[in-house]
This record gives sequence, structure tokens and C-alpha cells, in this order.
Amino acid sequence: MERYDDIVVGAGHNGLTAAAYLARAGRSVLVLEAADRLGGASISARPFPGVDANLSRYSYLVSLLPRQVMTDLDLDLRLIRRRYSSFTPVPADPARSVLVDGEDEAATAASLRAVTGDDADHEGWRRFGERMSRIAERVFATVLEPLRSYDEITALVGDDDVWRGVTREPLGQLIERVAADDTVRGIIATDALIGTFADLDDPSLRQNICFLYHLIGGGTGDWDVPVGGMGAVSGALARAAAAAGAEIRPATRVTAIDPDGTVEWEGGRARGDVVHAACAPAVTNHLLGAAGAAPIPTEEAPEGAQLKVNMVLRRLPRLRDAGADPAAAFAGTFHVNEGYGQLRRAHADAAAGRIPAVVPCEIYCHSLSDPSILSPALAASGAHTLTLFGLHMPARLFRADPESARAAALTATLASLDSVLAEPLSDLLLRDEHGRPCLEVSTPLDLEAAIGLPGGNIFHRSLQWPWAEEAAEVGGWGVETPHPRVLVAGAGARRGGGVSGIPGHNAAARVLRD
Repeated sequence: MERYDDIVVGAGHNGLTAAAYLARAGRSVLVLEAADRLGGASISARPFPGVDANLSRYSYLVSLLPRQVMTDLDLDLRLIRRRYSSFTPVPADPARSVLVDGEDEAATAASLRAVTGDDADHEGWRRFGERMSRIAERVFATVLEPLRSYDEITALVGDDDVWRGVTREPLGQLIERVAADDTVRGIIATDALIGTFADLDDPSLRQNICFLYHLIGGGTGDWDVPVGGMGAVSGALARAAAAAGAEIRPATRVTAIDPDGTVEWEGGRARGDVVHAACAPAVTNHLLGAAGAAPIPTEEAPEGAQLKVNMVLRRLPRLRDAGADPAAAFAGTFHVNEGYGQLRRAHADAAAGRIPAVVPCEIYCHSLSDPSILSPALAASGAHTLTLFGLHMPARLFRADPESARAAALTATLASLDSVLAEPLSDLLLRDEHGRPCLEVSTPLDLEAAIGLPGGNIFHRSLQWPWAEEAAEVGGWGVETPHPRVLVAGAGARRGGGVSGIPGHNAAARVLRD
């Protein structure tokens, strides 16, 4: 039997992060990946035949990847900070809009004033942003350290009404204190619902946890564009791991994990001192079960809640707001029908088992920030990529009849987008070499089938607070399991979710420091 210090199951960005840290420390490391390519959800692809556009197929932006990880591993990776935070057509009147300019506070204030009629909401927004910036800086500074208790984090942050509102009461109550305008409230609320199916008043506070993660990234909450697409992130990590001596085997599907450190796959087996499960906890439990071992604690049925649509357009669309520049509007996060009331109504529709009548969604244009993902000829033609993320699309809506539900969801989503455009999106879709529109849609069930996300949950499971919720967890790394030789090294760890490398770092730290 082959022997290693560490065996990493899954070569997504977290598994590669763990492998790079461990191998650089001089340990023998084997990485096993079921797919024939590395990167998991952090990959780039050319999904449209004859169209030279390298899309970030699943994950699309970077927020939670600490600079320390990039520095520690000498990653050959460049991230671009977006000037514009968001563009939001007013739901009741898409001929008006709010543009949040990260480099011009006066312009942002004027944009808000034109929609709300006064400066009250801008002032509330500004004060809220200042407080959240302090929270982000202080909480994010702890994510690569052993877990602290909630009381310790609270003392670090400073206990004020914003902190209590984010961590101890349904988020809707805080949002309603910050702003009065429906559009402004919606802009704030969307960060609580990306990949999370919850009402803003959900007593479980799932929406609050999602909100906190979206706002603490990098200590600033900024969402950056990786030059070369998401494949550049996993590619840099794979090179770092391989250069340090890790042995990486793609197209190797693990079939069992024994708590004694033995890992089996189709055609082989090996034993490690530690197994780093960089796959979803539900997948880890399946592999433990195949070896007759007890499962690790996790959700019984994780569920994703998003529709992902990738597109290539001949050019950017004209907007209902004739005074808005599409190049600025699409350069940040483009909010579509994400008013506060609309988010609540869409959740109610989906909770009742219906595709939302008006789909809240948001759009990202990678190619505006990074033209390198297009061939020179395609970029010169004025073409652009768009990634659309539809909210409140839980997996349950697609289980009975996946094909017809996918079609209905796509139709409703594109209709929602068309409502804020001055021309139909369908007229702008580039065609591939077979004459088909460059449009790729993935439901939660498609994500489950393609990249092993249980229920299509982009976080592997519901997000958890980034601190110890039990006294026994304090001082741990959020990766431990009841099996001492098995660690959670993927997004399902505490302080997981998103493209971060944090769980991979922390699994390696658990071995190297303890």
C-alpha cells in the first residue's frame, strides 16, 4: 500500500491550498481528484463551440481569498478591484437608477438623492458602511487563526447596534433601520441571499450569516476579478502545490475513506497520517459510509438556491435609463428586480413551490474588467461576457421535472432582465459555430451533477458563523471531525464558503501547528 503524510480528497481550490501548504512544509502529499481537470468550481472553460471566450463557468469573483494565502504560496495571480460597486434600476421605474461609485462618494450621494428625494438614506447608508468596514476588518483578521468565541469576537469588534443586528436578530430589522427606500434596502439585502434560500426575517439567521461573509471579504467586502478567469486561481494553486512536491492525480475517483487514514479509489488505495476531505461534507459521509464508518455532523439535505446563466453578447445592451452608461452599469454588480419588496415576494413564491413571478437577479461582466478572457478579435468586435445569478431558485423547484422547470426558470429570468433593458437580450446573444445562442444555464441540480455540490449548494452546506459556537470548538480550526485522522478541508468547514482557500489553509494549519 502507498504511504503519505497527507492525502487530500478533491482538487478544488481549497484542496490545492491545503496541498501547497503541506508540501511546502516538507510533508509527502497525495491529491486525488475525480474529474479529469483540476479546480472544482473554480475553473475557466470555453463552453460555446467556435467562440473564443474563456468563461468562469461556476464561481466567478474573488472576495474571501486572504492576501496572506497569496503571499505564503507565492501565487502567480492578479486580482482587479472594480471601481463601481453596483448599478440598480429602480424596480418601479427602470428609467431611473442608482450607481454606487467606489471612487466618488459625491456621485453616489447624488445618484441616491435622485431616487430617494433627500439625503437621509445616503447618510444612513454611509454610517452603516463605516461600521461594517470596521467589523469586516476585524473579523476577517481572525479567519486564518484558531477559532475564538462569540464573546471574544464581539469584544474585538466593539458591541454596537450594527453588530447585534447582524449577529443576533433577523437582518430585515437592521436593514429597515438603516434605510427607508425600497430600492436602497434591496441593494443592502441582496448580499444576504446569494446562494442562500431564506426570508430576510428568517429566525434561523441564515441570511445574516451569508450577509456577514459577503461583507467581510478581504477585510473590505470588495469582490475582485481574477485576471484570466477563475481558472487562473485554481491554476496558480495547482502550480504552487506541484512545485512544492505534491503528487496530484486527476481522473481518480475516491470510493471510500477509512478513519484510520486509508483511502480507496477505483484501482488503488493509499494510507495517510491525515486525510483532508476537500469535498462537500455530504460526499465525505458517503465515502466514510463505504468504509463502514460513522458520519461527521452536517446537514441532512443541503440545498442550493440559484440559477446560473453564462452568456456572450455581441455588445452590451442599451438600458431603460437612457442617461446611464452601460460600461459603468455592467462594470460592477448589476442588480435586476432586487427591490426589498421584490426579494420578499420572490421568496414567498419559491417557498410555495413556484418559480418567482419576477426573478431577482444580478449580473457580472468579467470582460469589462479583464478583456484577456476574450480573443483579441472577439474583444475588438465589442463582444462581452455576462454571468447572471438568479436568486430564490431552490433545488426543490427542479426535482419533479428538471427540464421543464429549467426552461421556465430561464424564461422568467430573461424576462426579468429584459424589463430593465431598452432592447431584448435575445437580439444581442452571440451565436456559436452551429448557430446556437451563446447561453448556458445551470440549475442547482445541474451543479450537483456537474461538480458534486449537494443539492447545488455553492457553499457545500449552509454557511456557519466564523467563530466557535460551542465551548469545545474554541482554539480549534473549524476543520476537525470526530475522526482524528479526517479533517474537513473544503467549503463545508467553519469559515468556509466562497473562493477563499481559508478551509484549505486551516486544515493544513491544524496539522502543521498542532
